[in-house]
Amino acid sequence: MVLIGGGVSAFVAVRHRNEQSPLVSIRASGLPANIPTSLANLMSLSTVPHQKAPAFDLTDQHGQPLSLANLRGRVVVLEFMDSHCHDICPLVSQEFVDAYHYLGKAAKKVAFVAVDVNPYFKTPADLAAFSKEHGLDAIPSWRYLTGSMAALKKTWLDYNITIEANGPTSALVHTSLVYFIGPHGTERYLASPTDDHTKSGAAYLPPSQLASWGRGIARVARDLTKDAAG
Repeated sequence: MVLIGGGVSAFVAVRHRNEQSPLVSIRASGLPANIPTSLANLMSLSTVPHQKAPAFDLTDQHGQPLSLANLRGRVVVLEFMDSHCHDICPLVSQEFVDAYHYLGKAAKKVAFVAVDVNPYFKTPADLAAFSKEHGLDAIPSWRYLTGSMAALKKTWLDYNITIEANGPTSALVHTSLVYFIGPHGTERYLASPTDDHTKSGAAYLPPSQLASWGRGIARVARDLTKDAAG
């Protein structure tokens, strides 16, 4: 289960979902010109104040330390994932893989990063297993991060991520947001992944929407790579 958004971003996400059909012409100001309004609405894409993204110092799925500062000079596509998720996280994983392929040569200027939100399954081995299962290892820049509970909680708080975890066998509820961070380390855009469910409860998105998400992530990231020389 996933809780979408937080604070103002939650309002934006809900407003977009509720108004998407009758008001598809509504477009948030400041979005990249290469993002059609229909795609921006699908992604609940919005601008955020150009402020420095909160720093983090964590450990990736290979057991190697990584900080946000290490990624300076590249666009960072940042998500928060549950390493034992069977709901929205596998869908976002596919969207990331698709986005990487859509980026082509520009992919070398983009880092795909996630921070774990599962306090019960947070070892590098847990993250490596999830990455392999969902094909994220196909992305050379992919890093799935974990750390001490203190470091994780600080990162969740800094990025407005809410976690509800009632035990290792219970469904974990968490905010699902994608942050787009420019090459100079400033937050630029925010997107809110969504999913649907079959009658049996399985999470899914129609193939066309999955593909659109992949293209949208790639388009936003590619647009931000232009800032690298600025």
